[in-house]
Amino acid sequence: MLNQEIFAVLLLLNKIIVSIVKIMPKRIVYFFAKRYIAGERLEDGINLVKVLNQKGILATMDVLGESITTKEEVLATKKECLVVLNAIEEHGLKANLSIKPTSLGLNISAEFAYEQISELATRAKELNNFVRMDMEDSPVTQRTIDVFKSLQKEFNSIGIVLQAYLKRTFNDVVDLNKTNTNYRLCKGIYIEPAEIAYKDKQAVRDNYVKCLEEIFKNGSYVGIATHDDYLVNEALRLKKELNVPDEKMEFQMLYGIKEDLRDKLVKDGHKVRVYVPFGKDWYKYSIRRLQENPNFAGQVFANIFKFGK
Repeated sequence: MLNQEIFAVLLLLNKIIVSIVKIMPKRIVYFFAKRYIAGERLEDGINLVKVLNQKGILATMDVLGESITTKEEVLATKKECLVVLNAIEEHGLKANLSIKPTSLGLNISAEFAYEQISELATRAKELNNFVRMDMEDSPVTQRTIDVFKSLQKEFNSIGIVLQAYLKRTFNDVVDLNKTNTNYRLCKGIYIEPAEIAYKDKQAVRDNYVKCLEEIFKNGSYVGIATHDDYLVNEALRLKKELNVPDEKMEFQMLYGIKEDLRDKLVKDGHKVRVYVPFGKDWYKYSIRRLQENPNFAGQVFANIFKFGK
């Protein structure tokens, strides 16, 4: 009971601090945010991936940006993504590419987004690499899945993310299992209404485990994206019970979060991939990271103390 009360206090304190951070100058916010991002340049991302690879950790690289509404911006983002794929090949990085569908035209039209993402999937296939379609907030969930299913008919160099806190997700797994989908399964981070999303922490966990078990039983590949020790242990339990081969799964984590857990998984011989975001549009991403992390309050106080020295 005491642990729950402490967690609730930290969560409240974190919300207060994040609200303060939001009104700070961006240069100050960046001081806190750099814990979660590689930097603003492709070079920053490349250098971080090299460090991770040396530790036996894989990566997925993401050019930050979302909710783009002009074709000119979309085409520029696509060009950046192609540069990332080529850089991965050029530098011999053990990494693939993550993309936000709304940064590639989904809010303009599904057809336009399909054209841009298919170009990336084509290049990834040529390089024997892979593109992961991230999942954003609920207004684009179905459109993201629809575009993904169209791309799946042509490419095996593409995968999708599903969010366990959405009540629809188990049915999405059942449907997507029919086409041997490559998944990243995460809890979910966007703020959604209770009508469509579980709000209780354990309910989200239970749905995560339910979805993961269904994926495992189908023999589909899955990136188990979590920093929750409970879910890591449940994944390992299911892996053992269902005799899931190592080559059918990996653990995935965000850069800058639960590095002790990450390193333990690597030490224990598990395949681990870290999400490496970079780019000039780091602000929205960083604020979401701060909002979801109840331990951030203590980290901010510590960093402010250091910053003042």
